[in-house]
Amino acid sequence: MPSYDHESLLLLFRNHIGFAAILLRQLEVQLPDYDDVCTESSNVSNLQPAEYRADHVLFLRSGKKNVLGIIVEIQLGRDEDKPYTWPAYVANLRARYRCPVCLLVVTLDESVACWAGRTIELGPGSRCVPCVVGPSNTPAVTDTQEAEANVELAVLSAIEHGRSSDVAQAARIAAAAIVASAGVDAERSRLYLDLLLRHLSESARRATLETMNSLGYEYVSDFARHYVAQGREEGRAEGKAEGKVEGQVRVIIKLLASRFGHLDAALQTRISTATEAQLDALTDRILSVETLDEALRPLS
Repeated sequence: MPSYDHESLLLLFRNHIGFAAILLRQLEVQLPDYDDVCTESSNVSNLQPAEYRADHVLFLRSGKKNVLGIIVEIQLGRDEDKPYTWPAYVANLRARYRCPVCLLVVTLDESVACWAGRTIELGPGSRCVPCVVGPSNTPAVTDTQEAEANVELAVLSAIEHGRSSDVAQAARIAAAAIVASAGVDAERSRLYLDLLLRHLSESARRATLETMNSLGYEYVSDFARHYVAQGREEGRAEGKAEGKVEGQVRVIIKLLASRFGHLDAALQTRISTATEAQLDALTDRILSVETLDEALRPLS
């Protein structure tokens, strides 16, 4: 079953239909002229008994003609079946739609990137060469205007560089992605925040908060407040803001779980019965503390 990280990364491509083409340009792949992008079924079987299903398939189009098919694969670990199935994806899609096809593999681990980027020898004179995006060749998006212009690239940049040994750069990238993510719709914002928090090292997370302050944020919890405010509005809209704001509670639990792992039922109940003042104090601490116990001090 696909993991949370796998499905979340895939949503970057589903949320931004042109994102795969942007990444291919970053890899200096020469793309044909096109004026439209469309998605297609991820089933890349042909007439064979076996079913081959890629993660995501799209086409660059010029007028009504497909000029390039792009198969996107999220690869979080080595899979020795893929050197056999990936060429089948490419060949079947090319045969079905009669156009050039390329394979774009996205991974978060440099060793997996090196493995996935190897030329796949099909036999004498035939080969398949995947285009691979990993930590070493993902652009470092540190400029907030650039991040806001391409939120998905900024988020992927923060994820790929979140555990870099260059903590200062990782923090600048994460801060730009956080600022950009705050400007999109609520569902995408929450998904992107979850991804950012999961993939930032502790030292990078602390440095990110300092960087956000240097960018002019009144306090680093402003971003968390952005989510809590959304939850509060949802709770009010549902008529549930009586004594405590259930939308706020829901978002706080999600943020805590994203940082510190699953929260048991007893702890979730403890949070849900907190006062609004305690919840606000808890919100101020979510992104800045290092342990769950520190985050929960306002509830003592």
